[in-house]
Amino acid sequence: MQSKLSNKVIIFSAPSGSGKTTVVKHLLSKFPQLKFSVSSTSRKKRDDEVEGKDYYFITLDEFKRQIANGKFIEYEEVYEGRLYGTLKSEAERIWNEEKIIVFDVDVKGGLRLKETYGKHALSVFIMPSSLEELHRRLIARGTESIEDIEKRVQRADEELSYAGNFDKIILNDKLHEALANAETVVKEWINC
Repeated sequence: MQSKLSNKVIIFSAPSGSGKTTVVKHLLSKFPQLKFSVSSTSRKKRDDEVEGKDYYFITLDEFKRQIANGKFIEYEEVYEGRLYGTLKSEAERIWNEEKIIVFDVDVKGGLRLKETYGKHALSVFIMPSSLEELHRRLIARGTESIEDIEKRVQRADEELSYAGNFDKIILNDKLHEALANAETVVKEWINC
């Protein structure tokens, strides 16, 4: 008998620097029914990232081969030469554990996943308080050049226009409130 959890997914999307990864990590610590879907990327690994935990880091050529072989549920060239995507095998692995898949993906990837999973998906958009605050957070991270930060802020301006296409929007102005709101949304989804 299949678990009622084993066909559900929760999709978290937001512009870079909005705090979606912080929200996702918090939820994973609170709800044992959830399991994080590790995305693949062709970008270089940052010093603090762990292979197979944060991302599967693969070369651009290997990424393209896997696309050609139909291995991805969704993928996106988020920035020129930087691909991100969700492997079908990752979703299967999590559902085999009878867990709810939690995706932490870019906005367009989130919309594709919502389209793919339909009624089995809850899509959540993490909204930054402003583009200025987003810019400040990206600088505070200290992981990217000013040029890359500017590209992310420009992209964020466009991504904010898609917020209304998600099932829920959570404002991340005060982190403790955003985390509490996310817990409520997830608890309702698990129990429905």
